Amino acid sequence: MTHKPTFLHQNKPLITCMVQAGTVDDTLKLVRDAAYDGCDAYGFQYENFADDLRTEANLRTIFSQMDGKPIYVTNYRRGKTDEELSAGLFQMLSCGATLLDVMGDYYCPTPGELTEDPAAVQKQMALIEEIHARGGEVLMSSHVLKFTPAEEVLRIARAHEARGADISKIVTAAETEDEELENLRITALLRRELHIPFLFLSGGSHCKLHRQIGPTLGSCMWLTVHHYDNYATRSQPILHAVRAIADHLSYDL
Repeated sequence: MTHKPTFLHQNKPLITCMVQAGTVDDTLKLVRDAAYDGCDAYGFQYENFADDLRTEANLRTIFSQMDGKPIYVTNYRRGKTDEELSAGLFQMLSCGATLLDVMGDYYCPTPGELTEDPAAVQKQMALIEEIHARGGEVLMSSHVLKFTPAEEVLRIARAHEARGADISKIVTAAETEDEELENLRITALLRRELHIPFLFLSGGSHCKLHRQIGPTLGSCMWLTVHHYDNYATRSQPILHAVRAIADHLSYDL
């Protein structure tokens, strides 16, 4: 059996370049540029890819150009049902993706993206089991998008872990220096308390430091962009700048 490149069991955080573009050609150019600037992995945001481009041939072409690096994929809601979203994840898995982003409120949309509905949770766990059976890895995500106390962040992460996720992803926010410093402390707390890798991020006016050094405190990867354009997420740092940070820091935690 051929094993895909993995996001798990890494000895240092991976520099993941997020790929968002309007055409297949622009996507392939972005993939090549990210390789030149030293990315360790790719993130492909399927929800921003036009429906008419979502063919198996296009996906296989794009993923084949990612140079054998692990591929993280998202398929967030853009007017589609959660069943349609999961079908898209399986399509990308079959075309070469490694890590599938399963939102924590799949099958029961909820503010903060963590449903507690028992039926929805059971369906999530069944979905995760199926992804694992097909050779994929699962990142469960909750985009809270507001400053969140440590106890609540840890509760969300433990829920992801209990549902079978391989990686927990939580996105909060910080609007003051004190909130950003607390998010850095929470990052270290998650490293000590969780039994699975995690990706703890924040948005807001005070997220830059957290985004740049969070992985040195325990997050399993950086999410970066090659450059800023109309598709790129502005809160994500530039790949070549993060490469410089990563190359000059110790990861002995």
